[in-house]
Amino acid sequence: MSTVVRVRVVRLICRPELFGGGRAVGFMALKLPPFKVPAVASHFSSPRVALCNRSASTAAHASSSATFREGDSPAAGTLSLGHLTRPDFPILHQEVNGSKLVYLDNAATSQKPAAVLKALQDYYGGYNSNVHRGIHYLSARATDEYELARKKVAGFINASELREIVFTRNATEAINLVANSWGLTNLKPGDEVILTVAEHHSAIVPWQIVAQKTGAVLKFVGLDQNELIDVRQLKEMVTKKTKLVVVHHVSNVLASKLPIEDIVVWAHEVGARVLVDACQSVPHMVVDVQALDADFLVASSHKMVGPTGIGFLYGKIELLAMMPPFLGGGEMIADVFLDHSTYAEPPSRFEAGTPAIGEAIGLGAAIDYLSGIGMQKIHQYEVELAHYLYERLQSVSDVRIYGPKPSESITRAALCAFNVENIHATDIATFLDQQHGVAIRSGHHCAQPLHRFLGINASARASLYFYNTREDVDNFIEALNDTVSFFNSFS
Repeated sequence: MSTVVRVRVVRLICRPELFGGGRAVGFMALKLPPFKVPAVASHFSSPRVALCNRSASTAAHASSSATFREGDSPAAGTLSLGHLTRPDFPILHQEVNGSKLVYLDNAATSQKPAAVLKALQDYYGGYNSNVHRGIHYLSARATDEYELARKKVAGFINASELREIVFTRNATEAINLVANSWGLTNLKPGDEVILTVAEHHSAIVPWQIVAQKTGAVLKFVGLDQNELIDVRQLKEMVTKKTKLVVVHHVSNVLASKLPIEDIVVWAHEVGARVLVDACQSVPHMVVDVQALDADFLVASSHKMVGPTGIGFLYGKIELLAMMPPFLGGGEMIADVFLDHSTYAEPPSRFEAGTPAIGEAIGLGAAIDYLSGIGMQKIHQYEVELAHYLYERLQSVSDVRIYGPKPSESITRAALCAFNVENIHATDIATFLDQQHGVAIRSGHHCAQPLHRFLGINASARASLYFYNTREDVDNFIEALNDTVSFFNSFS
């Protein structure tokens, strides 16, 4: 049974002094339709129909439901990957503010398929126990499933061995782990760390803190005339003083992709290490850490249809083995004496305390689900969807899309950060949500330096995933045109 919550919005205001740019519309009373909260099922049925395998080894683990809800499926013979997978995501089948939900905030977090929800329910309802410490059945079962999740992560990104996968709370903690363990140990005054102006705050702030403590110097690469990271400038910045290069794989604002293989070669030629923020690539394409040859790589479960509260660090085992612990406590020790302690080998050395067991198992289920579809298939579909989003968004009056224009040599990720002249991004996002049920993001997307570089304080962002469809894009553009017309009526 659905619960009806009646909502009345008294103000739809964006305060320019807080957010910057655009035009506030003044005080505006809106009476909105009820918001219907869908009932949550007490159990989840197993997914039924397998799609395309990423590899033979994962075929047995993943499948996707082919059951459609009324109104979801298009004409026969035109089923896209989005239409095929949408039935697996219960949250997408609801109304928000009287309109069908159109979820386009996937760069912030992804939705979860029934298979992942079931994995969490199975753990907490069937074998909840602490791992690595008990000899009873529940503990052994939980330990097996937890370590199986590590094996799935390793296979998903093609790590050479399981010890190279460290579970963390999220990608932010993974970067902080490297900064505090490797960074504080290896950086000294005058050493240089190269980053770009488009990095997420999580990839900037930890190194600012380390630089303050060690005397290392941070250097930032800007954008070229196409609003791409200036790769030539990056190459020229790499010198014998360079000790670390910290770069994103795919930008969460510009939708651009960096040539990680080349960057790694340039860094390794001078003995520097490379840390890759892969939060916007691992969920959307095949990522092979051995092919990239990066020294460290981080990603988050919640952006790849897995639970929140779990992420991972990939690190080359020879580097992890030389790094001191990040946190102290249980699990990360070999022996504890009153005057000193000895530490476990990686990855246990970096997983102090009771880990996020259920979340790790849920991440394993998410990897099964993605592998069952096939990451190459997901990537190909999203490339088509990205082009469609960009072309449709360009048709909106007075819109400015950030990042490179797609071309034969430039493929954008399936997201667009944009602004509409004289309308603040937060006003746009609020109106889209409250009047049309369209969920996008507004703000600086944890990329304030990039927004300053672009000369703006905020942007709106629509970001897609494989369960989105062209119909979602069409609904978004129709709603955006209505939004622009509404705000322009005040001018």
